[in-house]
This record gives sequence, C-alpha cells and structure tokens, in this order.
Amino acid sequence: MTTTFITGGNKSLGYETARRLKELGHLVIIGARDAGRGQAAADELGVDWVPIDVTSDQSVKAAAEEIRSRFGALDVLVNNAGISDRVGNVEDFDGPAVMDVLNTNTVGIVRTTHALLPLLKESAAPVIVNVSSGLGSFTVRADETRIEHSIPSLGYSASKAATTMLSTIYAQFLPALRINSVDPGYTATDFNGHSGPQTVTEGTDVIVRMATIGSDGPTGTFSDRHGVVGF
Repeated sequence: MTTTFITGGNKSLGYETARRLKELGHLVIIGARDAGRGQAAADELGVDWVPIDVTSDQSVKAAAEEIRSRFGALDVLVNNAGISDRVGNVEDFDGPAVMDVLNTNTVGIVRTTHALLPLLKESAAPVIVNVSSGLGSFTVRADETRIEHSIPSLGYSASKAATTMLSTIYAQFLPALRINSVDPGYTATDFNGHSGPQTVTEGTDVIVRMATIGSDGPTGTFSDRHGVVGF
C-alpha cells in the first residue's frame, strides 16, 4: 500500500486530495496545525493525521518522527500547506509581511522535505508533489489574457515562484525521487473567498495525477490539470 502524507490536509485542496487518494487505495495521513480541525477532518475522511506546523523546525521534526514510529513508511509527500497574503497596492507590502508568506509557503517545504527525506528514500518509488500556483509563473503572469496577470500578490507570487524553483533543484539533485510542482488553478477555496470557477475536485486533478505516478514518471516538471505550465 502507498503511504501518503499531505500537509494542510484538513481543508480545501488538501482535504479533497486526501479523500481522492484514499479512494485510490492510499494509506493517507493528513497534517494540520490545529488539533481539533485535524482530528475532525481525519474522522470525516477516515484517514490518519499528525500535528504539524510547517513554520516550526521542532514541529516538523516531531511529525516526521511520529510518521516513522506509527507507520514505518512514506512513499508520497504532498507539500500543500500554505497561506495567502493580501492583494493590493504593492507599495503597501513590507518585509515582515512578505517574510511570513515565504516562511510558510517556501521554507516550510524545505523543512518538511528535509525532515521526511530519509523516510522517502526508503521507498521503492518516492514522490514529492509541491503545490505551487500560476501566480508564481513568469510565463502565466506575462500573459495578459490570464487572470493571474492582473493580481498584485507580491508575497504569495514570490513564494510560489520559489516553490517551483525548489522543485526543479530537488529533482535535479535527487534523481531517485519524482519531484514535481503543480498549479491547481483558480479554484474555489478559503484563499479566495470561494470565488474561483473550478471546484476543489477539478483543482486537485493535477495533484492526484502527480501523486500517483510511478518510479518511471516525470520529474522536475510544472503542470496544471490541462498540461504543462511555463515556468
């Protein structure tokens, strides 16, 4: 059985990814910062959960130790946990505000990957899926026909551009793993007040697809539910 850990798995894209992967036969573990929400989501989904705050080295280390002690294996890591930032005049952003977003969305991936890499390396077909965004794509943002072009999401876009680069570098230097970035697309979630035109099921199509590749699957790619996304 494939053992899969999804950070930020108690709601929205993470929750739906957990539901779908469980249906596909994965042993799913969701990670959540809030114990009450984590337990409630796990109960609803019929999956396991562990506490994790991706901004805390201590919390991430404890989560990795718990996964090893309780489950003894990890095949798939979905780095989904993230926060949004305000959208508005770029002159109003300051260093601390941007740093908070980068610490969660980008450095959080490094913390989690680093802590779980030893366990992933023991898998016969280890996979990492890093949830990025078209808002962090130079190609997408340059396209005036795309909604992402007009959104001044300074910190969030920077964090997602960095996420995609992390995936590229990890894939290059960890060739035994399949490591890819994905763009869920403009999906109705808490991030956007449920204004996105896609359902969470549509938004998780690419996450599920990349979480279920085999050892011969792609690595170092960036894609959405329709295909390849430009970096």
